[in-house]
Parts: sequence; C-alpha cells; structure tokens
Amino acid sequence: MESGTVVYILDDDQELCESLAWLLESVNIRSRCFSDATSFLESYDQSQPACLVLDVRMAEISGFGVQEKLNRAGSAMPVVFVSAHGDIRMSVRALQNGAVDFLEKPYDPQHMLDVVQAAMLTARERFALAGRQRELLARLDSLTSRELEVLRLVLDGVPSKQIAGRLGISVKTVDVHRTRIREKTGADSIATLVRDVLQLGLGLPAAR
Repeated sequence: MESGTVVYILDDDQELCESLAWLLESVNIRSRCFSDATSFLESYDQSQPACLVLDVRMAEISGFGVQEKLNRAGSAMPVVFVSAHGDIRMSVRALQNGAVDFLEKPYDPQHMLDVVQAAMLTARERFALAGRQRELLARLDSLTSRELEVLRLVLDGVPSKQIAGRLGISVKTVDVHRTRIREKTGADSIATLVRDVLQLGLGLPAAR
C-alpha cells in the first residue's frame, strides 16, 4: 500500500469500526475510524488519496446524507457502503450516486479486503487525475480572453484560416496566439493540449 493512501471508516458501531480497522491493519492498510458523520466531515484530509467505508444507518446523518454532502463538495473519494439492513433499493441508490460497492453485514473479511484494495486503487487514480486537472486549469487560467477564444475554436476543430475570419484577424495573428497558448500551457503542441483538455474533461475558463 502507498503510505499516502488512507481508508476512512464511518460507522456508529464502535466495535465494528475497530474490528474493520484491525482487519485492514493486518495487511498494512492505514485507516481512521469515526463514529459520527460530523467529526468525519470536519476531519477528512482532501490533500491525500483516500476511500471511505460508510455505514448506511447512523443516528445523526445517514450514510446517504454523508454521500450527498461529499458529492456536493465535489469529492472524488470512492465510497464503499456497508449495511446490516441492506436491500436492492438501497444498493441501487448508493451505486447510482457514485458508490463503488455495497456490502451487507456481516461481510466476508477477505471480500472486504478485496473491495477496499480495489477502492484504494481507484482513489489513487482519481487523485492523480484531479491533480492533472488542477494543474492544467491553472495554466489555462493564464490565457488572455483572445487566446481563450482561439483555443475554443481550435477545440471545435476550426482551421486557422476560418478562425482568422471569425475573429477578424489575420492568419499570422492566429498563429501567434497558438504559439503563445502552447508556451503558456507548457504543451508540446496544440494537438497535445487539445488531447489533454478533452481527455481530462475540462471546460475552459470563462471569458474575462
């Protein structure tokens, strides 16, 4: 396991929480236990990859309530739901809202380990992707309004000559903007930049 990846356990049954933490520790997986939603939501660290094992039924805020709060906050943390009272409707709801799995208590220990390890891998992949998105967005934010206009048209597949006609500038000026866009974003080429923007699912900054 990568030392920077943590498994959060949120379950108001302290005994079950500690039991799962012990199981994870037995294979060197670092975890943190929480028995109430408020403490977890105030404490979890968004600056490192993590996944969450989340109980459905809790006194203060339900597991679905926690999931909704995380979704509203834009969290990419994979969530594994657990419940002693699970049914198909609950499972479907959890998965539709972004959970990666739904396990019934009592769960098979090895199956839980398999699910958690898969969730940790997903957490690392999502964390890396989010980092790449933030880095590229910061570079795109350095572009001028005209450079953003040019880049939007490039993303739409419009050739330089047509871009010049639409913006009322010369083709040479379009080429200058394309060069500046490439330099400011650190891209090897405009084609590489277009690929990265599309692959990362980014929207360009709003016009200034």
